[in-house]
Formats: sequence, C-alpha cells, structure tokens
Amino acid sequence: MSAEQLAGLSDLFVVAAVLLYVFAMVAFAIELAFGKGVPDKAAAVERAEAKQTVAVGAGGTAGTLPVEDTAEAETPAAKGFGAVRAGQLALVLAWVGWAAHITAIVTRGLAVDRWPWGNMYEFVVAICFAAVTAFLGTQLRYNVRFLGAFVMVAAALGLGMAVKFFYTAAGPVVPALNSYWIAIHVTAAIVASGLFTMAGVSGILYLVRGDGVSRLPSRADLERVAHRAIVFAFPVWTFAVIAGALWADRAWGRYWGWDPKEVWSFITWVAYAAYLHAKVTAGWRGRAATIVQLVAFACLLFNLVGVNIFISGLHSYADV
Repeated sequence: MSAEQLAGLSDLFVVAAVLLYVFAMVAFAIELAFGKGVPDKAAAVERAEAKQTVAVGAGGTAGTLPVEDTAEAETPAAKGFGAVRAGQLALVLAWVGWAAHITAIVTRGLAVDRWPWGNMYEFVVAICFAAVTAFLGTQLRYNVRFLGAFVMVAAALGLGMAVKFFYTAAGPVVPALNSYWIAIHVTAAIVASGLFTMAGVSGILYLVRGDGVSRLPSRADLERVAHRAIVFAFPVWTFAVIAGALWADRAWGRYWGWDPKEVWSFITWVAYAAYLHAKVTAGWRGRAATIVQLVAFACLLFNLVGVNIFISGLHSYADV
C-alpha cells in the first residue's frame, strides 16, 4: 500500500473514530439519564452533623443523626435494565472507536515513516487517543463509566477540531523534529495530557454536581478519580519537561531558552505541583482543591493549543 493510500486510510479511521465516540457518548448519556440517582454522602453527613449541632444547642438530646434521615438519601428509582444495557453498549462502542483511533495513528505513522505526532493535527489526535485510553484503562479496574459521556464528548470534539482546523497533509517534518527524542519527549507529554484531561473532566463534574441526589457519582468519588489521575500523570509530565530540555540542548545547543512552549510547560508543572502540595501539606479538599486543579488544567490547554496558535516560537510546528 502506498503512502498516499495509507494517509487516506488514516483519515477515514479518524472519521470512523469520531462517529463511534459520538454513538458511545449517546449511549453513556442514556445510562446517566435513566440510571439510578446517587446521593452525595459527604454533603448528607455534613447536613446531618449540622442538624445534630442545632438540636444539641436547642437543648435536644445529643445523638447520631442517620444519613438516611436526610433529604439527600431519599431512595431513587432503581436503575432500569435498559440503562444498564445502554452502558454496556457504550463501552463496546468506545472500545471499537479506540481500535479505529489507534489504527488511524498507526497508518498515519506508516504513511509518513516517522512517529505520527510531528504537527498540531497529529498531536491533537494523539492526545484524544491518550484521554480515551486513560478512561478505558481505568474502567478495567474501577467503575468510572459515569465519565464515559464526557470523555467521549471531549474526544469527539478534539478529533473534530483536529480535522476541521488543524489538518495537515501527511509529509515530512522540520529537521529539528526528525529525532528519536520525539518518541521520548512528545510521547510522555501525550500520556500525561490524556490523564490530565480525564482529571479535568472529573473536576468540572465535581463543580457541576449538586448536593442532593444526582445521577453523577458523589463528589468524593469524582475528587478521588481526579487525584489518582494527577498523581500518575505528574511524574510523567515532569519527565516530559526534562526530556524536552535534553532534546533542546541537542537540537539548539541549550537546555532552556525561555521559548513560550518551555515557559508554559513549566507553568503547567508548577500549577499541578501546587495542587499536589496543597493536597498533601495543607490538607485541601473539595472545591478549593478542585479549583486549583482546573486552573492547572487551563494552563495545560493553553500550553497545548493556545501557544501553538497565538504565540510564535521555536515550537511552532502547525500551519494554523
């Protein structure tokens, strides 16, 4: 098969992945819409303790107010059989979309005879793949199906933007990118970005979720998913920054040159380090920690997209 045919096949598989992710998103959404509501246990306990304090202060008998007595713990309707089947179908569609996605990446790499993330189009496609892989990989061990609809939305939108706005025909890259370091530095950045994306989705859902019964999981569960993803992603991102400095020395003769991409990569690192530091030393929990995490995620998005589009530098490799 010729390079042109492989490139065309890659483009078709990207479109197929977008469609499959959209169908999976719909199925995940059906499961959320018709599934069982979940009370926010942490909020319920806080309200119970508050009511207990008021009762004691008013001269009432001190005692433990059961969580079941709160409004948040009202028993919701049991999850219907159709919702469960929709969730199972959604996972199948997500896995098939993942297979189409990785096929698109592999065929693109074969077409250009290099690692297929040498321009903005290829980079965004790879990050979307990393985000979906992080979700599906986590789902193999933990039940995080509640994230499915939102991760699928992010992946489908990211791929759609890549095709619509960032598309670059298959071809060679600039000499600075034609190095084995692209397999080390950029791959690490892609893996970390995928995990940070899953954490960002969890953080947004944390802020959206109400205190009462919701079809989203509890805030504690959402915060736990985000924290675990960041704990795993942060050292990978740290390695990506270090590897980038080593590559810069080899390509440009210096480890650090205050290039916009270098600066924002470091800012992103500092923001996530601040989140982890606050969680460990200051004991930040809940909304405050989530806001710090989302600020770091915003820095990441600007570093990955905004710097390449709006700020020129040595890392400007996309014709957008």
